Amino acid sequence: MKSEAKTVVLVSPAMAESNNGNWHTAHRWAQFLSGYCDIALLPQWPSPQVTRVEPQAMVALHARRSAESIQAWAKAWPGKPLIVVLTGTDLYRDIHFDADARQSLALASRLVVLQDAGLAALPDAWRAKARVIYQSAPALKPACKPVHRFGVLMVGHLRDEKDPLTFMRAAAHGFAAGIHFDQIGEALAPRFAVQARATAQRLPHYRWLGGLPRAQTRQRIKRAHLLVNCSLMEGGAQVIMEAVQSCTPVLASRISGNIGMLGTGYAGYFAPGDDAGLAALVRRCAAEPAFLDLLQGQCAERAPLFGPQTEKRLVINLLACAAGSPGGLPHDHLALPASLSSLPCP
Repeated sequence: MKSEAKTVVLVSPAMAESNNGNWHTAHRWAQFLSGYCDIALLPQWPSPQVTRVEPQAMVALHARRSAESIQAWAKAWPGKPLIVVLTGTDLYRDIHFDADARQSLALASRLVVLQDAGLAALPDAWRAKARVIYQSAPALKPACKPVHRFGVLMVGHLRDEKDPLTFMRAAAHGFAAGIHFDQIGEALAPRFAVQARATAQRLPHYRWLGGLPRAQTRQRIKRAHLLVNCSLMEGGAQVIMEAVQSCTPVLASRISGNIGMLGTGYAGYFAPGDDAGLAALVRRCAAEPAFLDLLQGQCAERAPLFGPQTEKRLVINLLACAAGSPGGLPHDHLALPASLSSLPCP
């Protein structure tokens, strides 16, 4: 049961209208914690929504984009827990060049990365206060995949970091009849919409479906034969985890964030930007059931990492450990249950 006036501020620059991975992470964590404390899910802090009670802790997604909120919290409440969750652009770009992002690392009492390879991307000085929490999704029952239509799906808003053009170029390679490419995501720059429409006009087996609600997207992931992630940088791709939890094998660019999700020995990697390599893997999956089964088996081995109860326990333990750190709050000040906060603190 919630305790009165125990509020955790959860800052996410991406809110519901963004419908992206950062928002889904923030919303999921808010749900995990909502039974034990009040949650203020905000795009920035301070906020007029949190004025009548003294907030007890802050969780901020994105070291650079939430930098002002992080700095304001550290100034207002220097002894209270400040947890920063690092995104792909944080880990693989901003913290190496941006002063605000680096200051966020210094101010944080705890850091979170969303896959285990992310720890290696952190500067040595900050690694000791970081932990890995994989994102999660409920497992879906396997779907009966269409027999005469081999579906290849990419999910993610069309922007540079996701490299949507590699998927479009891969679709332009020669394929046997029945192999179809679908792409889901809003175009965040006009040039991507232009390219997607041109690809669809030129290739009957390619469709750009635009942005779709998450429930519809998950069903399309479940029915696809392959989920493709072409990203150039990823903190921990939500869609990879959702594919694994939907019994859909993955083809992914060989980048740190994807390797951290799927493991070093995964057989479905292609070089970033290599549309020919991606096309060759698609052909092999369509022509060789044994190879597709291999990928499915390797994904199934990773599935225990992505269970909602595991993520919930780690999130609650994270808050409990931060609250019990030197200079922090009493361990029970956030009313976190012992049954879900029993992991050792790092």
